[in-house]
Amino acid sequence: MAGVLKINITQTAQQLKTLLAKQTTARGKERVLALYLLKIGKATTLKDLALVLGRDPATLYRWLQKYKTHGLDGILAVRKGQGRKPAIPIEAMERLRQQLQNPEEFKTYGAVRSWLKEECGIDASYKVVHEAVRYKLNVQLQSAKPRNAQKNRPTKKALVETTSQSRC
Repeated sequence: MAGVLKINITQTAQQLKTLLAKQTTARGKERVLALYLLKIGKATTLKDLALVLGRDPATLYRWLQKYKTHGLDGILAVRKGQGRKPAIPIEAMERLRQQLQNPEEFKTYGAVRSWLKEECGIDASYKVVHEAVRYKLNVQLQSAKPRNAQKNRPTKKALVETTSQSRC
């Protein structure tokens, strides 16, 4: 009979039903539901399954081919994207980590930027260098000593004298 799917689903209908309840993502639920509907006979052809699930038959065919080759784990596997490459490569980060062991080596993030450019040929922005040193390497560069706020503030006596002098 043309259009009838020839797929051997190894799980029982009850196993698929419990697996369907355990799925946390819509992607997983949809794929297990496709297998469940085929197992209980609710859909016998790819077109029937496509109508019930609201998916293109080519998509369902791809899912079922993956199930045939990789099993249930293959159909439920979530691919992880590679993401963006870091501005400072791992090798340079390790060299920087070694350099930062000496606390007097770098006083500012600008000095770190200069070192990266000279030694590793990496032209990273100030923000990238700051985030790498402060948050990824967990190193706080030596900062200037805090100033005494009381020292710079004028006293009440000085304020009174200046206001009285300006009135004359």
